Amino acid sequence: MTATAPAGTSSSPTPATPAPRTSPLTTALAQLSSAVGLLGYDDGLHQMLATPRRELHVAVPLRRDDGRIELLSGYRVQHNISRGPGKGGLRYAPGVDIDEVRALAMWMTWKCAVVDLPYGGAKGGVAIDPRGYSPAELERVTRRYTSEVMPIIGPERDIMAPDVGTTEQTMSWVMDTYSVNSGYTIPAVVTGKPIAIGGSLGRATATSRGVVHATAAALADAGTELSEVTAAVQGFGKVGSHAARFLAEGGARVVAVSDQYGGVHAPGGLDVAALLSHVAETGSVVDLPGADPLTNAELLALDVDVLIPAATEDVLDEDTAAAVKARWVVEGANGPTTSEGDRVLADRGITVVPDILANAGGVVVSYFEWVQAQQAYWWTEREIEDRLEQRMRSAYAAVAQRARADGITLRDAALVIGVRRVAEAHQLRGLYP
Repeated sequence: MTATAPAGTSSSPTPATPAPRTSPLTTALAQLSSAVGLLGYDDGLHQMLATPRRELHVAVPLRRDDGRIELLSGYRVQHNISRGPGKGGLRYAPGVDIDEVRALAMWMTWKCAVVDLPYGGAKGGVAIDPRGYSPAELERVTRRYTSEVMPIIGPERDIMAPDVGTTEQTMSWVMDTYSVNSGYTIPAVVTGKPIAIGGSLGRATATSRGVVHATAAALADAGTELSEVTAAVQGFGKVGSHAARFLAEGGARVVAVSDQYGGVHAPGGLDVAALLSHVAETGSVVDLPGADPLTNAELLALDVDVLIPAATEDVLDEDTAAAVKARWVVEGANGPTTSEGDRVLADRGITVVPDILANAGGVVVSYFEWVQAQQAYWWTEREIEDRLEQRMRSAYAAVAQRARADGITLRDAALVIGVRRVAEAHQLRGLYP
């Protein structure tokens, strides 16, 4: 089926064909092996940490608007629940498969532990391109998927949130389906839902704010400020667009951005406000007046201070990492750097602020939303933003201190902290029976 055009347009540019990529699960398992080696854990504990606690594969039948029946595949993986209920997004994308969901769930486990949240890691997905389906069809997909995974989700079991291809409206449908089947309203079953039904102020932009807080902390470590740097953002979706805005508001010069259709570049700096308006009108950053076109590959190789990959997994591999000229890479996406790419960046002296730290702002404010829903008492936006900044800067400081003390990269330091906290929970709880 032909994808529909983005809102506000009659047509859209053709998405660039993605290059073959490394399996995200391969990258996630390699990262875990590195941390286990640094921590000196035995094979048994390593295997427990590498293996998802629970997986559910579901068939999602959909009645299309024209009456046809289509069968979709859905997944929910709870990688680890030793520190608390599972927490993780719900992704709608054509390439979703069980290995991708396993990897994303594992990264969520370490992410929650790094920022010290009482959660384990989970993730879900449906193999669907949401651009090719009507809102009514997406609602039916969501409600059927929720019904299928209902036995393993809930406020004390596994809490969903938006991810690639899903929105606060998706979370509304999940919450309503779960609540109707329970007989009463249960806002805490999801986070990232609209304010009107128990969502939290600040949640929509939390991941982006967290990325910018992590960037500012990394710059401060080197005696630099946001106002002194240039930046490029690869991926102009929910994370990248707001990150570009917050970077510009902090004084950084955002010189390039890109999306799935292409990119734009202005050496003197992009007018981010005008760019956001252009995207709202056309559905893409392409053809922004006053900016030059460039490809995603060209953006990754730009001579900038800060590069923020905020799109999908595995964009910085051995080849693309060799072309990076940025001094700092701050990972807004999950798993944007392969293990080989990581080694190349480290060998070249480029500081990588890893995804499990840099993009943890979303799950931090999801935790705040969950707490507020459980208490039926909501905080002000200022309270939320202050608590988010404190949590992100504290987590960065702990990771940076560990990296300096052990002479390792920020990624290895973050993984060591996260994996150790999860392993400690395993060991304290013991095995049953």
